[in-house]
Amino acid sequence: MDIDRTLEKLGFAELNPMQKKAIKTIGEGTDDVVILSPTGSGKTLAYLLPLIEKVDTSLSQVQVVVVVPGRELALQSQTVLKNLGCGLRSMALYGGRATMDEHRQMREIRPQVVFATPGRINDHLDKGNISSLFVKSVVIDEFDKCLEMGFRDEMSRLMGKLRHAEQHVLLSATDAEEIPQFVRMGKIRRLNFLVDEEQIPQRIIIYKVESPVKDKLESLACLLRSLGNESSIVFLNYRDSVERTDQYLRKCGFTTSAFHGGLEQKEREAALYRFSNASSNILVCTDLASRGLDIPDIQNIIHYHIPLGAEGYVHRVGRTGRWDKSGRTFFVLGPEEFIPEYVKGDVETYQIPADLPEPAQPRMSTVYIGKGKKDKISKGDIVGFLCKKGGLKSDEIGRIDVNDRYCYAAVKREKLDMLLRNVSVEKIKGVKTIVEEVR
Repeated sequence: MDIDRTLEKLGFAELNPMQKKAIKTIGEGTDDVVILSPTGSGKTLAYLLPLIEKVDTSLSQVQVVVVVPGRELALQSQTVLKNLGCGLRSMALYGGRATMDEHRQMREIRPQVVFATPGRINDHLDKGNISSLFVKSVVIDEFDKCLEMGFRDEMSRLMGKLRHAEQHVLLSATDAEEIPQFVRMGKIRRLNFLVDEEQIPQRIIIYKVESPVKDKLESLACLLRSLGNESSIVFLNYRDSVERTDQYLRKCGFTTSAFHGGLEQKEREAALYRFSNASSNILVCTDLASRGLDIPDIQNIIHYHIPLGAEGYVHRVGRTGRWDKSGRTFFVLGPEEFIPEYVKGDVETYQIPADLPEPAQPRMSTVYIGKGKKDKISKGDIVGFLCKKGGLKSDEIGRIDVNDRYCYAAVKREKLDMLLRNVSVEKIKGVKTIVEEVR
């Protein structure tokens, strides 16, 4: 594969020093590799580029297993591989859907690379849906999270089954205290690109916003109004707090997406989709969103609740300032709250203007179309339907995602009502379907 040509297609000018070193180290042998590098530095690309060169394309068995702590990272990592255009077949495997359904899909796709959560890949190995004999490379992404106590039993079982692997690659933005013996690491080559004195990049500015009262919702709303239609993530520590904050902001007139582990899989998917395609400009979430979300151009990280530790802080702030871009992070502090001692760097006081605009509305809206791949629907079909039947122009359509049984499409916000009126009695490829806004 021509790496330079691939990078040009993906819109990257060149690889950064970590990626260059990782590609050389992983690609030149079978030594186990540990890569420590800040969030947003492109670790997914760094391990995929050398490993896909090691896949035997004549085989239809799984040869690379990438272990991740959650479904969002599994899906996003698989998207990176697809965008490389290398022709390898892949799948994302995760809980929340029937293992049997995944197995049926696996028989059709015959993946050579899988991105999987620990419990789900164990399930497929136990059932014989995947053979461990052909797995030569094992990647553990966010290994500090995967090796925490909650995952240890699953990881121990998994690594015992993948004993034929010739190379292990472990990646994280924060180091783990130890790598357990069950990971079966051999000779280790350690690449540490974490800079001790630089907790977060200097291009990210740290602010504090002081609330005069303990309930900080009004101060949060004023901060968000001052930020206009910039893309912002608001972090809270509890699911019920996410729900309360999201409802308050919606009543104030903001367009938000709520995201936490208590939501159904489809609700989480829709929330992330609306935020990533600019149909909502505010994501209200728990720390579930602090890892594995590679959404470009997030300008602001807001800590409504103070992070529970330095590691959580680093991962939250890593959602902005990705790939050398600038960003801002804000602490919203009540009368008895202070900037944590683990926060390094200068903290500026953010002055909210006295005259504030109304809550800014996002550029796009998301529509749900109740047909998908299983109905022989493609992105081209969706574009044709939205233009010919819906009356849209091509530049009024944004990102389109086609799933097995449904599609999401981003459209210009001001064209939404017209679109829904126009397609209310129309068919797509001769079949009547549901078309509605995703709120």
